[in-house]
Amino acid sequence: MNPTATLTNDLRAAEELARLLPSAVPLTPRRARAGERPAADAVAVVAQFVGQRPAEIIVVPQQAVAEALESAGTLSLTESLRPALERAAGALGPGVLGATSTRAVGEGLSAPDVTLFALEAAGVVHAWFGLRERPGAPSTATTALPPGAMRVLYDLEMTLTAEIGRTHLPLREVLNLTPGSILELDRAAGDPADVMVNGRLVARGEVVVIDEEYAVRITEIVPADENAG
Repeated sequence: MNPTATLTNDLRAAEELARLLPSAVPLTPRRARAGERPAADAVAVVAQFVGQRPAEIIVVPQQAVAEALESAGTLSLTESLRPALERAAGALGPGVLGATSTRAVGEGLSAPDVTLFALEAAGVVHAWFGLRERPGAPSTATTALPPGAMRVLYDLEMTLTAEIGRTHLPLREVLNLTPGSILELDRAAGDPADVMVNGRLVARGEVVVIDEEYAVRITEIVPADENAG
């Protein structure tokens, strides 16, 4: 992968993350300007991505986004940002997102191996998104893996999620949800459910009930080229 393609993927990861960050206005990522960084004492949420392109994913919510996350319920900051981090990781290719943690930004985002984006609206930065290539990571390698190299990952557990539909709501409506609220999804009754791994579509299926528990019967494996699009 050449540097231009890498930067394009990084921007796509920033765009995917921005879609799931709570904000009163849509956020648009752009490359951070020279010397432009969050405060050293700001809190960063960090996760390690292990996969085709190993990297450290860093998110620094500014005050407005942090307050929106805190008001979303009893979830911690790392738990609240987990869906957005998984969405961003999906743009990096096949892999697994590790546990999230928090730490002070310090000088970490000033390192030359970090690609930093500002997520802004109307010229105001609401969050920062950084990607650090892991040392020794084959991010630009194009050679194929040797036969059997993936076997070491065969016992690695991955979280599969069945999704029957989505909807978009303003944050104020999310905070006003109560028992009995009805959410209209973007699927018709009887449409197949999507089976996701780390935010990536891998299969489709129909929802069934087995021994009084929900299950998904796989009806279609999604081709890699469709998932990439």
